[in-house]
Amino acid sequence: MPRTATSTLVSPVPRAADSDRRRTSASVVLRSVLEHGPVARSTVARLTGLSPASVTEHCARLTGLGLIREEAAPRRSNGVGRPHVPVDLDTERFVVGGVHVAVPYTTVALLDLRGRVMARRELKHGRTDPGRVVARAAEGLAALLAETPGREPLGVGVAVGGWVDRETGTVVEHELLGWREVPVRELLQARTGLPVQVDGHARALVNGERLFGRARGSRSVLHLFVGNVVDAAFATNDEVHHGPRSQAGAIAHVPVPGGTEPCSCGRTGCLQAELSERTLCRRARAAGVIDGMNPMHVVAAAAAGDVAARRLLTERARMTGRAAGLLLDVLNPETVVVTEVGVMHFEDCLNALREAAGKDRSAVLTPTSFPDSVLAVAGGSVMLDALFRDPFGCVT
Repeated sequence: MPRTATSTLVSPVPRAADSDRRRTSASVVLRSVLEHGPVARSTVARLTGLSPASVTEHCARLTGLGLIREEAAPRRSNGVGRPHVPVDLDTERFVVGGVHVAVPYTTVALLDLRGRVMARRELKHGRTDPGRVVARAAEGLAALLAETPGREPLGVGVAVGGWVDRETGTVVEHELLGWREVPVRELLQARTGLPVQVDGHARALVNGERLFGRARGSRSVLHLFVGNVVDAAFATNDEVHHGPRSQAGAIAHVPVPGGTEPCSCGRTGCLQAELSERTLCRRARAAGVIDGMNPMHVVAAAAAGDVAARRLLTERARMTGRAAGLLLDVLNPETVVVTEVGVMHFEDCLNALREAAGKDRSAVLTPTSFPDSVLAVAGGSVMLDALFRDPFGCVT
């Protein structure tokens, strides 16, 4: 073959595979710094299997973007050789906004790159029409940023219950809010001028647990969220399962063993009807424990020694354990994380959960890693997951 012919086989344009490889390598380096930092570049190379030259190149770019920084004092390994200059996440420059839309209120927050909540605010819903909720969330974020000078926002993560299409940033359906086909990403980007990522709150919390919580390093993780909305998310090998148009995890109408609560779907004992915070508060009012709709008042009553409140929470935890047992049978995850108010605050509720799920599997069940900030972390984790997956794509 003539020499001129062979030259046409070499393209000067980088292949898509090369771009994907660089993106993946940068993600691996940044995740390694998150998990092990402050850490020497040579250690990152050993932990990730990347070449020292590749790690050095990625660290230089990540430093230039302001995502990582060198520590001031170098460390000497065993007192010999050149001292190592460790790198760590730069938690002083950037923040991400977090928005969690619940049924009674919206939580807005600012988080640093380690998922730590720096500031937050709860905005009670006067009305739940989407435009109003999104506008107030944007105003709340702006107020928090004004109170945190010197920080640059990378973007905003939004976590919502119900059916959320992550790809389009749309809340397809949220029955309790009365939302259908709400373009949350589009609405909030227009209000804030920032990049916005949107996902369901159970999937958001799976990512939060894998990045910053107890599930770090687990090969498969199931997250069960029990609030006014009941849903689940499942991740294997660093990937959360979404399914077509992100419908995976819709378990609201799965029947729970022993359930007696009538559901709006016409059946009895559906998970959401049985376990929702609305049901908990209605039962607590009937028992004379509280006179309102706040589940944390039930928790406070139980902490103060109210026997009826403690019984209601323990029974709810036990029912949640039965639901977790069903999901364990189907998915067999390595780790199960449960977000539920009783399990978060009381050891006897956690024990009831584990016993109901099955004593032989109780070790895999754990409460959320973020008992005091779970909703804020849910929102922020949507954006932080995008950042740690594609740091060069999120910061320009």
